[in-house]
Amino acid sequence: MRTSVPATADVVVVGAGVQGASLTFHLAKRGVRVAVVERSAIAAGATGRSSGFVRMHYDLAVESALAWASFPYFTSWGEHVGAGDPGFVQTGFLQLADVHDAAALRANVHAQVALGIRTGVVSPAEIAQLVPGIVLDGIVCGAYEPLSGYADPSGTAAGFIAAAVHLGATLSAGVRATAIRTAGGCVTGLATDAGDIAAPVVVVAAGAWSAVLAATAGVAVPVEPWRHDTAYFGLPLTHPSSIPVVLDRPGAVYFRPEGRDLLLVGLETHNVLGGSPDLPVDVGDPGFVEVAVERLCRRVPWMTLGDVRTSHGGQDGITPDQRAILGPVGVPGPDGLWLACGFSGTGFKTAPAIGASMAEWILDGRPITVDITPFSFARVVEGRRLDGEHPYGPLWS
Repeated sequence: MRTSVPATADVVVVGAGVQGASLTFHLAKRGVRVAVVERSAIAAGATGRSSGFVRMHYDLAVESALAWASFPYFTSWGEHVGAGDPGFVQTGFLQLADVHDAAALRANVHAQVALGIRTGVVSPAEIAQLVPGIVLDGIVCGAYEPLSGYADPSGTAAGFIAAAVHLGATLSAGVRATAIRTAGGCVTGLATDAGDIAAPVVVVAAGAWSAVLAATAGVAVPVEPWRHDTAYFGLPLTHPSSIPVVLDRPGAVYFRPEGRDLLLVGLETHNVLGGSPDLPVDVGDPGFVEVAVERLCRRVPWMTLGDVRTSHGGQDGITPDQRAILGPVGVPGPDGLWLACGFSGTGFKTAPAIGASMAEWILDGRPITVDITPFSFARVVEGRRLDGEHPYGPLWS
């Protein structure tokens, strides 16, 4: 059901996914009159279909720093946010590496330890203890984070929004943003199908719809829809669910426990790029489940005794270098237009720290929690990629 919109605000955030929700909370916490506009419902887009990993392992140091700064929110939610519950489950996190990625993995772990992250390199023998019955053909080593796990993305977003509303923020759900209003080179507000909101700052955190909305202000943002399927498989009765989140780059598959009797499974390949963000995503690709079963059972053969429960699609906005775009648009566009989009399927675990850093950047002129300026729109304008210091290559293909 569509709700009304306020006539004015200090900041308008477009999108009530976890990124928009986190930013709304952090702005409201600073006393800002913030309005969040959501075309459907909280977490209805990419957030509601996220796999919910909470881990710190990246090949880009600033992303590890963001995940590490976000980690206390998931483990001490009441202290940091208060409302709601992110549903964090500590399982540990394991990333596998073959001979091609082993040197990069070791270097990335070394860099993450320097940040204070509890992580380490584990041998095939140690991996076999963490995941009993795993087949390790071609696996040289792994990175293991014992404190990591997974959380509920929808619950996280809802908690941020509830806390923000308690602090005075306004949520307008079921309201579509139609255009960014500008005059004299400055943002003057947001047009919606429920009326206009006058505001000097608009933040586009609209996932796969971000480029369409930014274009109404004359800004070309290279974010296109990225569609990704996941499935839930039933665990065999004879196998315990006490395994870590596993990111198997060599096998191009990932999996994690979901409660006591399910395994969530996704692929790093078979992703569809482009098209309209309004295309349906409720049903997964017809061939997805078969590929997921084959890859999963190759790595953990005991899952041949499991069963298929359900699968679904999802989508996010993806950029050419598969890194987010954060900050003001700068010279190419109007003053007061900010971007928090293009998270390329990896933005959930970093959302708390990104929201805090974006709020600081908007209000104080620079991000303090984590320096997120490497993600700025300037890199897009200048044609620069943001690649890891010890890269693994693209996550999605």
